[in-house]
Amino acid sequence: MSTVGHLALREAMIATARRMNTSGLNQGTSGNLSQRVEDGFLLTPTGMDYDALVPDDIVLMRFDGSHEGRRAPSSEWRFHRDILARRPEVGAVLHAHSMFCTTLACLRRGIPSFHYMVTAAGGADIRCAPYATFGTEELSHHAVEALEGRKACLLANHGMLALGKDLAAAFKLAVEVETLAAMYWRALQVGEPVLLDAEEMARVQEKFKTYGQQPALKG
Repeated sequence: MSTVGHLALREAMIATARRMNTSGLNQGTSGNLSQRVEDGFLLTPTGMDYDALVPDDIVLMRFDGSHEGRRAPSSEWRFHRDILARRPEVGAVLHAHSMFCTTLACLRRGIPSFHYMVTAAGGADIRCAPYATFGTEELSHHAVEALEGRKACLLANHGMLALGKDLAAAFKLAVEVETLAAMYWRALQVGEPVLLDAEEMARVQEKFKTYGQQPALKG
């Protein structure tokens, strides 16, 4: 039995990483996941098949950039670190090369207010961060800026990022953003979608504050 720390979280990360691929959100060894812990954050290793991962393969990173474990961390550790450092409310970060988000990102197009569900990502649109080489400080800077006031963004010529309070929330949002990207891409095949105005998007954001909350059952 493994004696590695944060065992349950490591197992959850592996399960989520595998789900990213089986759901079609990601392909192969592209993409990565992080999960905040009290002494830093856990991160998937670089270039490893998700199906082959075991808990000891997950890397423990510190916010100073150092790491522990038998594997090298994902090449994208910088934007995971910087997002988690800047956003204390975020517990998990998911990065994927999902098909439709990446297609739009290669066109340098974000996702505008064509559908009210865009507000699930925290605002009236989902921005596309400028391009920078993968794994660089420059890319991390662009990602942090694109995520200002948002929970998701696209990365130009690269992929997407989704944030959540935990792995389940980050995965759920990533699926939603990819679905929106697919809808938007399909609408563009016919013409330019009609966008909802700022007033309507603000109204939807306010409604989302209580969306999904169920009243307590009276005994």
